[in-house]
Amino acid sequence: MPIFYDPTLSPTATHHTLNEEESWHCVKVLRMGAGQPISLIDGRGTLYEARIESAHPARCQVSIEQTHPNHGHRNVHVHIAIAPPKNIERLEWCIEKCTEIGIDSITPLLCERSERREVKPERLQRVMVAAVKQSRKAYMPTLNPMVRLTHFVTQPHSGGLFIAHCNAPSLPPLRQLIGQQRSCAVLIGPEGDFSPHEVAMAEQHGFKSVSLGPSLLRTETAGLVACHLANLMAQ
Repeated sequence: MPIFYDPTLSPTATHHTLNEEESWHCVKVLRMGAGQPISLIDGRGTLYEARIESAHPARCQVSIEQTHPNHGHRNVHVHIAIAPPKNIERLEWCIEKCTEIGIDSITPLLCERSERREVKPERLQRVMVAAVKQSRKAYMPTLNPMVRLTHFVTQPHSGGLFIAHCNAPSLPPLRQLIGQQRSCAVLIGPEGDFSPHEVAMAEQHGFKSVSLGPSLLRTETAGLVACHLANLMAQ
């Protein structure tokens, strides 16, 4: 069943008008008409079962027949802070796959060795919306503004705090340290890795150095592996 995203949805509503973008996709792209069932999500955890009343390409009206709060709720809060690779498509791929697996917060990092020093949040947000709809998740991850690593590590964070890097041999694996943490934040560095100074600074603020395995991973792969391990260990 087709699924549509609209953050203005209310769990108490019995009728709703889709925004212009989703109305166009529903009526013009998918060629759906009155009487057909659809699913809706609000990005805050509620899945709505609805039926089209008026198939207008700019303001498609639906009746809401049933709501499912906390749809797909996960028992872990995952925050990945990652330095965007030079090729922005790699970051988009990482965000797409992490969203499909399950992630709650994403923060682009600016590090000493960063080659990419800015991102376009609107573009990344579109990737997340498409991934949420494709994977039928009712929770939309939070995309935070890009910040310097020095700022991120000095902010308050709850749960397990980890920094994945290759600056030291025989680091403990993330899968062992993460345990049954119900909340975690994992730092993923740029293509040239974190500098020793950055690692030391993060450790001074409570972040534990970890390994993601024996292979040397690309930045975007490391982000995905960290996200997967956090979800897997919480099950």
